[in-house]
Amino acid sequence: MFAVVLVPHHTSTGDLVLPLVAALAAVAVAAYASVRRRLRAATRTTPGGMLPTVVPLDELDRRARRLLVETDDCVRTSREELGRAAEAFGEAAVRECAEAVEFAAVELAQAFRLRQRFDDGEVQARGLLEEIVERCGAAGRRLDAQAPEFDRIRALERTAGEALERAEARLREVTARVPDADRTLAETRARYALSACLPVAGHEDQTKDRLLFATTVLHRARQAMRDGATDDAVALLRAAEAATDQAAVLLDGVVRLAADLTAAADRLPTALTGVEADLAEARGLLGTDTARAIAHGQSVAARVRQERNGEGPYDPLGALRRIEQVAVGLDRALHRVARGSGALERLERTVLVARSTVGAAADHVATHRGAVGWEARTRLAEAERRLRGAANTAVPPVPAPADALADAREADALAREARRLAERDVRAHGTPYGEGLWTGGAVLGGILLTARHHPAGQGGPASFGGPATRGRRNGGGLFRRAPAQSAPRPGNTDPAPRTDSATPPPGP
Repeated sequence: MFAVVLVPHHTSTGDLVLPLVAALAAVAVAAYASVRRRLRAATRTTPGGMLPTVVPLDELDRRARRLLVETDDCVRTSREELGRAAEAFGEAAVRECAEAVEFAAVELAQAFRLRQRFDDGEVQARGLLEEIVERCGAAGRRLDAQAPEFDRIRALERTAGEALERAEARLREVTARVPDADRTLAETRARYALSACLPVAGHEDQTKDRLLFATTVLHRARQAMRDGATDDAVALLRAAEAATDQAAVLLDGVVRLAADLTAAADRLPTALTGVEADLAEARGLLGTDTARAIAHGQSVAARVRQERNGEGPYDPLGALRRIEQVAVGLDRALHRVARGSGALERLERTVLVARSTVGAAADHVATHRGAVGWEARTRLAEAERRLRGAANTAVPPVPAPADALADAREADALAREARRLAERDVRAHGTPYGEGLWTGGAVLGGILLTARHHPAGQGGPASFGGPATRGRRNGGGLFRRAPAQSAPRPGNTDPAPRTDSATPPPGP
């Protein structure tokens, strides 16, 4: 609504000009501030106070990609350390730190969303990249600002003894789960096809690697405490905690996959019956597209039924994915929209598949973050966003079944792409055991920072904080020195005799 101002006839022109000039000046200042905020992420000031120059688009793109990986690592590590602090001191004690992590996570999620839009070809390329840089910067600065408070709360230098006891207990707890996980994996491999087990490929070896590293490092932390080298003990302790947590993630992945395959196998008969009924109903309809969709669907359904009856390799999650693809083909051929109870049943099955795929991809990125780049992380973030949209059936606004189905299918596809890209990055990274046999897995998992991960990386553990503070626990030569040959077995944190041997512990 516009305000009407009555001006007396004797008001001079000058009386009107001054307020108008002031208003225009205020608008100009606001506009300048807005433009300056946008340009801050994309410009740099040259030495000598010269005018800033606009960063070339290619360089801005490289900066955005680097910051996405860096910020993602910071948020992941900060969240992990926050969980340990909350367990020790309570949620209330770390509330401000939790708020900082949540703020950073929201900014990062928005940055990944912008990157996905950029990769999808959205035309405002520079604007998207500038906002990615700005959001990542805001996330990092908030975590950096909170790092001193986090250190004050956790106070590892003062509470290293108690923290070491907790870390050793946690290591024994995770190590005790290995035999059950091994049995679960063996049963899964015996029952299902190779493709069904691929999401946890390598989990056995990686779990043993992380546990061996954690055991060795905790043994050395205990020795450092006895020698009065508290700073060394803290750095070693932090690395051991992260390695133990990653081992738990890998074990959880095996258990979750077995449960997902069982759930998929239980749903498969109903899914088969439903799609076969749809195919039979569609046979009476004419049209080339319909006939082609029916023929393809019948072939897929027949193969799935044969596999389920023991006549071929059996992958329940893959079978549900193929049945949903048949249903989508029929939807398109018949120009129909999924609705009603049938659509909800399809949605439940598709969300089950997507949740399993997204979970496996997330585990792989988390435990290989030292090698995984921006593409895999971006696809994973988008997959997680689409999955949340598909599973949002209880909180308004509830998506239409057809829209939720599309989100679930896209989440599954994006997660599979994220896993493929992450595995490509790990292969390009090469064997993590080339330079330091005993620390290679920890570097691969992003537990230890190197110059590749942090400008001042000296092999120390990553810590709560942003880019400027995450490497503050500098390990120096701690993680370059090979441990004694008599290093304890995984989970056994009893002190072992010290020797002068430089031989690293055996691999998993």
